[in-house]
Amino acid sequence: MSSGNLQKIRDGKRTYGITPHIPGGFITADTMQKIVDVTKKYNGVLKITSGQRILITNLKEEDLANIWNDLGMDPAVKTQNSVKNVEMCPAGYCKRSKHNTIGIGMRLSKKYQWMEMPCRTKIGVAGCRNACGSVYSKDVGVIADKTGFVVSVGGSGGYNPRMADIIVEGITEEQALNLVDNIFTYYKNEAEAGEKLGFFIDRIGIDKFKKEVLKDIL
Repeated sequence: MSSGNLQKIRDGKRTYGITPHIPGGFITADTMQKIVDVTKKYNGVLKITSGQRILITNLKEEDLANIWNDLGMDPAVKTQNSVKNVEMCPAGYCKRSKHNTIGIGMRLSKKYQWMEMPCRTKIGVAGCRNACGSVYSKDVGVIADKTGFVVSVGGSGGYNPRMADIIVEGITEEQALNLVDNIFTYYKNEAEAGEKLGFFIDRIGIDKFKKEVLKDIL
């Protein structure tokens, strides 16, 4: 792996950035130390991103292959039209959480991270209705509440912002996982290339979308 994103051109000199994959934003002290050591070695600059990741920037193109080799980590994004990340709140360590959603978040991350989609896709997971991590601006959201899980769809915080639609409340964890399966299967089969999930929902109508994805769930 030698890829990086062009960040800036100053006086004709190009600098690059890379973003290693950090599942759910949870990182061990050893891995954090490794990132720090590699960044120092190649005179990089660290930036904590909004997507619960660490960007290493100000890098030279000729160093990228060695940097990835030294890190021994996967890139956070491998292809643009894919599941780019699964963002999670620290539910297991938070007094407000109604359920420790770190487990369901990691299950979703292992299953969907890097999966090809019609367009770039993000998943958000939260342990309470506060929905830390901007879950309602994610394509798919799974939120715990006292009465069960809430699943939202179609959120976007990008160039064309869109608030997510809540499609079901009060379901079990397994029902929520099965529903996410249905959502992605329907989206991949029916959406146009490059069509964000929210725009796909707007095109076909939320009622039709709900009817299709909620089959065999409730």
